[in-house]
Amino acid sequence: MCDSNSCMTTHAASRRRFLRSSAALTLALTTAGGLVGAAAQAAGQPKPDNVISPDEALRRLAEGNQRYVSGVRLRHNFAHERQALAGGQNPYAAILGCADSRVAPEYAFDSARGDLFVARVAGNFANDDMLGSLEYAVAVLKVPAILVLGHEKCGAVDAAVKAVKDHAQFPGHIQSLVTALVPAVKQIDPGKTDLLAAAIEQNVRNGMADLVARSGIIAQAQQAGKLKIAGGIYRLGTGKVDFLS
Repeated sequence: MCDSNSCMTTHAASRRRFLRSSAALTLALTTAGGLVGAAAQAAGQPKPDNVISPDEALRRLAEGNQRYVSGVRLRHNFAHERQALAGGQNPYAAILGCADSRVAPEYAFDSARGDLFVARVAGNFANDDMLGSLEYAVAVLKVPAILVLGHEKCGAVDAAVKAVKDHAQFPGHIQSLVTALVPAVKQIDPGKTDLLAAAIEQNVRNGMADLVARSGIIAQAQQAGKLKIAGGIYRLGTGKVDFLS
């Protein structure tokens, strides 16, 4: 709107100052990112803040879930994390979860890349592949906590309920999933008002027990106080995870 020489000179000077300050800010952010990555590598871990105790790991999961439920999440700088994580990983917790698309542990616990080691299979049970994955997380990555995470209205557990009550059969390899979940259903009193909900919780508890009973690596870490195993149920309507006592 201003066409005077003085106005144009002032505008040009302001623009030069803006470009200089923007360049300086970009350089500062780039340098800071490099320093963060270098400091993390110097500490021996890509994410030093993830080197925590088992109790702290479970507390961090609970706090992250509270943020997720409230809708107030942390802002994660994925660009800087890529640099730090390029050479390795040190997640603070492992999750044995269901493959259900409605349950995403990274979102449910408001976590960033490199925070959670997630193994997922329909019905969140500990088969050999899941055990091997979690043993790797414990023995190599030194995770201090494992959470077995079930969820409401689990289709895999519901299929196991139908197999027990109605002798239902399922096609292909789906039947092998159902067979693995049937024991949890059979442990529940058939007179339960909500057999599915009870079986989902029992399946989580069975998973927690199986990790210790079937894996010497996991059992030894737990006995040494380096690992805690917990269970939880994800509520589809609210996103809240109810941790089992």
